[in-house]
Amino acid sequence: MDTASFTGLLRTLMYIILFYYAFKFLARLFLPVLLKKVVEKASENMRNPQPNQNQGNSKATDTAQAAAKPKSTQKVGEYIDFEEVD
Repeated sequence: MDTASFTGLLRTLMYIILFYYAFKFLARLFLPVLLKKVVEKASENMRNPQPNQNQGNSKATDTAQAAAKPKSTQKVGEYIDFEEVD
């Protein structure tokens, strides 16, 4: 079983700091490009909306189901309004 050493701790901290700054540097390079592509894609989708095929069909099936199932008018229980007593 190995024991922890001070040099191992320093090496681990050095790697953590190195990866942090490398990630920060790469994010500054690539994040603006990625965000620009996302914004362009979103604006393109807003300009040319795709027709929703399911929207027209779902309304027809909803009305057919509503006509087939009448709403239940059965009274389930009595409503009781509780009052707070001091």
